[in-house]
Amino acid sequence: MGIYKYIRNSWNDETPEMKALWKSRLIQWRAEPVTMRISHPTRLDRARALGYRAKDGVIVVRQRVNKGAHNREDRSGGRHSSNSQHSMNLGMNRQIIAERRANDSYHNCEVLSSYFVAKDGKHVWYEVILVDRASPTVLADVRLAGVAGQRARAYRGLTSASRKSRGLRHKGKGAEHKRGKRFGTAGKNNAKQMNG
Repeated sequence: MGIYKYIRNSWNDETPEMKALWKSRLIQWRAEPVTMRISHPTRLDRARALGYRAKDGVIVVRQRVNKGAHNREDRSGGRHSSNSQHSMNLGMNRQIIAERRANDSYHNCEVLSSYFVAKDGKHVWYEVILVDRASPTVLADVRLAGVAGQRARAYRGLTSASRKSRGLRHKGKGAEHKRGKRFGTAGKNNAKQMNG
């Protein structure tokens, strides 16, 4: 087995030593800022599978997101509709929120991908891989240059977590209307009419 397979297997290990390690990590992470840049990934196997490379212009950020319901901002004062609720039902998961918040803290970077790290009763932690758009090392890498050229990937639903939330992991029967008019049956019928 390669080294990354051993790392992946140790991630699911529930020995007393690993439990003590994660307990100490969570105690430390709770005291850290919400957005924390780290020197190397906690899950090296997962990060490399998603495109992380240890080179200039590629950084990793640990992002903390609150668990629980999504609530609206303070609406004190004024009249509100009786149908308006204090809690919100968002169409995106916490991983997408973590990617966007990490991107807000690093404006010159684009989100490559992200992965789950840990959770407790109040928070969830994700590590977000970011790519510097202007780094010569990134622009010289064929695998990263295309990502660096896409602006606002996290906000346009182009990351892996966003595509999963949009239902783009499936193709074919049952997913005809996932990709909009250009790919759906309406787009095909319009193309037939235009082509004669």
